[in-house]
Amino acid sequence: MKPLIIFQLQKYERKWVLNDLKIRSLVKTVSWRITGSAATFFIAYLFTGDLTVAGVIGLVQLVSNTILYYLHERLWNRIQWGRD
Repeated sequence: MKPLIIFQLQKYERKWVLNDLKIRSLVKTVSWRITGSAATFFIAYLFTGDLTVAGVIGLVQLVSNTILYYLHERLWNRIQWGRD
């Protein structure tokens, strides 16, 4: 399915309404989680000095925040506020 694009002319104004596809939200989720989880892992390692503990913290953060970010992104895609 292609993104919904609406083009309207009103008093010489152009308004675009773009909705991200679900796959775009998923790819953005994965790329952000890699970045965020790497940072969490390194910070946890700096504080604990233990690779295993840092790995567990990074993994828990990766899974929980991936799910939360994706749901957050999809919810905001439904909200029209700020698109006008």
